[in-house]
Amino acid sequence: MKLEVRNITKKFDGNEVLHGVSFEVESGRALGLLGRNGAGKTTTIRIIMDVFRANSGEILLDGKKFEQKKHQIGYLPEERGLYPKKTVIEQLVYLGRIRGVSKAQATANAKKWLKRLEVSEYENRKLETLSKGNQQKVQLASTLVCDPEIVILDEPFSGLDPVNSRILQDVVKELIANNKIVIFSSHQMSYVEEFCEDIAIINKGDVVLSGDLDDIKRTFGENQLVLSATNYNLKELNEIISSKFATVATVTGVNKDELIIRLADGVTRNELLNRLIAQNVEIEHFETYKPSLNDIFVSQVGEENVDNTGKENA
Repeated sequence: MKLEVRNITKKFDGNEVLHGVSFEVESGRALGLLGRNGAGKTTTIRIIMDVFRANSGEILLDGKKFEQKKHQIGYLPEERGLYPKKTVIEQLVYLGRIRGVSKAQATANAKKWLKRLEVSEYENRKLETLSKGNQQKVQLASTLVCDPEIVILDEPFSGLDPVNSRILQDVVKELIANNKIVIFSSHQMSYVEEFCEDIAIINKGDVVLSGDLDDIKRTFGENQLVLSATNYNLKELNEIISSKFATVATVTGVNKDELIIRLADGVTRNELLNRLIAQNVEIEHFETYKPSLNDIFVSQVGEENVDNTGKENA
């Protein structure tokens, strides 16, 4: 299946918050839907789910108008919303049934996912008695109890310790391997890089970058190198580049303990390497710059209120 979001606009009280948002995602691939708080991600998700109606644009599934009621959608919202005083199993079965699943199938699905997420022992406990991490896993089970074709996960790793994060990572990989359409929204860029082959970055209601993540990384790393030396520290190496190679390369940043260098038009990496060696620079590391998703994200939306893990601060 292919889900296409085409030129979606949305207004609230006359204020347009989405300005022609477009992207697509296919079965067996995960799309990272990224953006700062207030960028329009949640509004876009709610339009996909038919919670909001777009003012213009369309959503297609395999080239035809997407009729949400004819398909199972599993949605894990950032703001969790289960019933704290109900037992785990009864609310999972209830949520499955209101999505059109029979009681018997909903019960079987609920037990399957509780077992897979290693919380079967709590199925007859009230949700409020569980730890935050286990409540999160029950929330994920509620997302999957209807056996959805389309899975939308908004900050799914929030509140999970490393062990539970690994369980959830394995589940997400299984969903992708089982040809589900997966839309994954998170500020933790390491998870997005692990799961998502495609990304769409929304900034102030516009998609500012979208496509295959590997292709995007190659484009952003084009004509750039990382460089370090054994006989010069970064400050000294920066001074050498700036004073002796200004027409050949420009220092654009620092990546851990290395300089990021952009070659001038027409200059090859071998030419720069030979000049460095001629200046008695003992090369420790010299290779094509491969930007992280966090670097790309910051370049598109700015770094204010974004920490170095890619997670926005409140």
